[in-house]
Amino acid sequence: MENFVVTLTCLLIGMTIKRMPTFPVDTGKVLNLFVIFISLPALVLLKIPELNFSQDLLVPALMPWVMLLFSGGLVLILSRLLHWDRPTTGCLLLLIPLGNTSFLGIPMVQAFFGEQAIPYALLYDQLGSFLALATYGSLVLALYGTGDSRPTLESVARRVLSFPPLLALVLALSLKAFPYPPLAVNLLTLLSATLIPLVMIAVGFQLTLRLDRRVMSQLSVGLAIKLIIAPITALLVCKAVGLDGEAVQVSIFEAGMPPMVSAGALAILANLSPALTAALVGIGIVLSFATLPVLHQLLLLLNI
Repeated sequence: MENFVVTLTCLLIGMTIKRMPTFPVDTGKVLNLFVIFISLPALVLLKIPELNFSQDLLVPALMPWVMLLFSGGLVLILSRLLHWDRPTTGCLLLLIPLGNTSFLGIPMVQAFFGEQAIPYALLYDQLGSFLALATYGSLVLALYGTGDSRPTLESVARRVLSFPPLLALVLALSLKAFPYPPLAVNLLTLLSATLIPLVMIAVGFQLTLRLDRRVMSQLSVGLAIKLIIAPITALLVCKAVGLDGEAVQVSIFEAGMPPMVSAGALAILANLSPALTAALVGIGIVLSFATLPVLHQLLLLLNI
């Protein structure tokens, strides 16, 4: 609970400094860039070698793709039933299957499960959410987007192969058999420790709570799927097939993260219902501070 309070405090700090003219409007973007290029790669290099490879690791690697198929299929069905327009459908197809499993997910996993659970969150994010954004996300943008940001095969491949945390993941796996020197461990520990405060301050700085009445219906449906239906479905399926353990708990927990901030930025660039996109990201983060503790208690209660 102490880590959760620290995480929430950093979020409030970000919301506070946003109102201070001393901080420029692109402060959140700068903090995010530091996290992507420095903090997160350092955490990957530090934590991934600690993994003991077993069948348990299949769950965090496969769960995000199962959730993508489930959530995406549910959005398509509801789109037909509720007669959503193409921008709304594209927005929900992009944001509902893709969760904030890195920027928000890693701090929340640490807060509720402890530092030893972070490698599972990293696998869920790098082998699931990020690759899904680069592949599935690019497909949705190409099919539904109306902006100038339609991706090509070359741009998708370049984005995947040049993403710093993914490069760090490949390097960490290749160095798994070789222990780091103490100086490298100390440096990586110092840099990775910046991730949680910087991420949560950046999220708070960029958070918007503006609501548009026209999008309330789609917003309610989208967040109900993302924050409640998807993780509960993952929990029930894992319980039914007898899966348990910390890797499974973290995977279910990550399935309940709010919509991805990066996916939201791409959706706005592609003119996929910008008002709905902003509401999904902003309100989703706020509501997750209520839904994630409940989800964690369910995991403990059902002994997953």
